[in-house]
Amino acid sequence: MGWSAPNRLTGGQAALAELSRRKLLTAGSAGLAGLSLPTLLWADAQRAAAAQTSRADHVIVLFLNGGPSHLDTWDMKPDQPAEIRGEFQPIASSLPSVRVCEHLPRLAPHMHRCTLVRSVHHSVNNAHALAVYTSLTGHDKGERNVNGRVSPEDHPAVGSIFSKLHPPTAPIVPYVSLPYITQEGAGGPPQPGFYGGLLGKTFDPLFVTRDPNADGFSIPELALQGDVGTDRFNRRRDLRGLLDTGFLQRNSRELTGLNGFQERAFELLSSPATQNAFRLDREPQAVREAYGRNIYGQSVLLARRLIEAGTRAVTLSWAPDANATWDTHGQNFQKLKTTLLPQLDMALGSLLTDLVDRGLLERTLVVVMGDFGRTPKINANAGRDHWNFCYSVLMAGGGLKPGYVHGASDKTGAFPAQAPVSPAEIIATIYAALGIPTGHEFHDLANRPFFAMPWGEPIAGMLA
Repeated sequence: MGWSAPNRLTGGQAALAELSRRKLLTAGSAGLAGLSLPTLLWADAQRAAAAQTSRADHVIVLFLNGGPSHLDTWDMKPDQPAEIRGEFQPIASSLPSVRVCEHLPRLAPHMHRCTLVRSVHHSVNNAHALAVYTSLTGHDKGERNVNGRVSPEDHPAVGSIFSKLHPPTAPIVPYVSLPYITQEGAGGPPQPGFYGGLLGKTFDPLFVTRDPNADGFSIPELALQGDVGTDRFNRRRDLRGLLDTGFLQRNSRELTGLNGFQERAFELLSSPATQNAFRLDREPQAVREAYGRNIYGQSVLLARRLIEAGTRAVTLSWAPDANATWDTHGQNFQKLKTTLLPQLDMALGSLLTDLVDRGLLERTLVVVMGDFGRTPKINANAGRDHWNFCYSVLMAGGGLKPGYVHGASDKTGAFPAQAPVSPAEIIATIYAALGIPTGHEFHDLANRPFFAMPWGEPIAGMLA
């Protein structure tokens, strides 16, 4: 998972007596309860004072990590030479003005429900990590002399800010990221853009890094440990009184409110909503097959179950490392045709179908994007290379205008021809759909003020 599990105490009162108060706090109430929960559950102590008006109650981000080709998905250029148009043919969609790739037949009937932006661009063309951070937060640091590693000074992820302002009303994890903590290259550091950053680790997501497609999939961190029966659990719960709340109040802001976090952890542990959300085995086999029996398809199905249970935000990072999936420098068409597009088509098409059938799409914002696009020209390895100068973002639901296409690329898909859009404007539009003013002021753990989106305005034409 995405945090270090606290030490478990096994010696009862005798063991506790050997711990200093500071060590006891480090162990935390989750350890005392036999849980392995991240500090993100302190989120309820950070509830916003005033409710915000929103179009969407939930957001699901399918982040195609590595950079999907806009030219081979939903901004095709069939009239261009073969070295630009590529190997795929466009097919009609339910939106007459938009044709999509022939390998997206399940998405095609949903395009009248979608909002498509074809003119996104930013300044990062080399480092995936910095492009990921730019795309997911709207903060374009560029790539010269900038460290692309995760930092507590990073701007918070959308899921972090949204779950702070709109904590779940049910006892459920507020913000989840799955199925990988994507690395910047195999064996490299985690990419930024998914974390609580300036808000603190309390607002990091719950990272689910187990394969939902595996037999016996479960999340032990959200269940009692094997040696903790109900009676023992209740006894451990009673140990909370040993914590010195005065000590908490005298120490850092990050420790204050721990007692409230304790109560929330116990509530979450016993919550049927949380436990049931992760029970993919309760889905009909036909539904599981429709999403695709692979790690990504089942992760998208899990995202649907989580938002149904009350989770506010789910981000799916579609790669174990930045070079593993959508980074198609070589064999672009083979990878897209045999694996990437069929998996995306099944998962996204099934998600939209389910959200419509269950009456959830109007209040659930679905975002499909990557860190950049791909070059108009095919390279010598039958691949396409990084291209930050123009790419597409697809959205649906959540109060956005359905069947709307914003902006356009030029005849080769190289540069915006109409209405250029920055990631800041994309994120500002997402915030608008979630009822978050871009000028909303937050404070970090040092009480320094910052804004949800200090530059970039929502794209008015995209909002219903």
